[in-house]
Amino acid sequence: MRILIVEDSVLLREGLTRLLADAGHDVVAALPDATDVVEAVERTSPDLCILDVRLPPTFRDEGIRAALDLRRRDASLAVLVFSQYVEERYASELIAQQGGAVGYLLKDRVTDVADFLEQVDRIAEGGTVLDPEVVAQLLTRRSRDEKMQRLTERERTVLSLIAEGKNNAAISKLLFISPGAVEKHITSIFAKLDLDHHAQGNRRVLAVLAHIEATGEPTPVTPQTPRPGANETGQNR
Repeated sequence: MRILIVEDSVLLREGLTRLLADAGHDVVAALPDATDVVEAVERTSPDLCILDVRLPPTFRDEGIRAALDLRRRDASLAVLVFSQYVEERYASELIAQQGGAVGYLLKDRVTDVADFLEQVDRIAEGGTVLDPEVVAQLLTRRSRDEKMQRLTERERTVLSLIAEGKNNAAISKLLFISPGAVEKHITSIFAKLDLDHHAQGNRRVLAVLAHIEATGEPTPVTPQTPRPGANETGQNR
């Protein structure tokens, strides 16, 4: 796979380059900022672009805005935002774009190299990979919306897992509930959010995230302990 990296930290940029090369990928360019990223993409034709959120010169949101620009130019280009921050406003727009092949992972929460490389492959193959903390922050902002307030706590949990890319079987296993119960929760979620039940797969959830009204600075991430699973009676694992 041909990969282009945009990362201002020289150590992380070189580390990612070596890691991906050792995994058999071809890093076609490794840039310190997004100034020439469009030209670099046109010149090198990567299969996947990995970009940080905060890049020179202002270290605000240059990276994720560059990701949005690249996807507008070529909706088939796979993009992975790899950062310490959840930039909520642009994240929701990026996730909601047509075409899939998008990821948003948090540097401090990557604990396994093999898992990271697997997630890179999934994105390049057209999948959507979102860190649970990204989903949690987007849904927290969205929770102020009237439609989101219609959901029960369990339905919010199911919605979060769907947004992370989990299928019904995985949700059933994680929450210790039957596949039929998962289906009922999902049906209820889409009804309460007024989503078209004919919409396909993960796009229904991405449509929800697209309506997040978020502004302001990227939010530093504080790693959290994963949510404990619970069965339908509320008993913890």
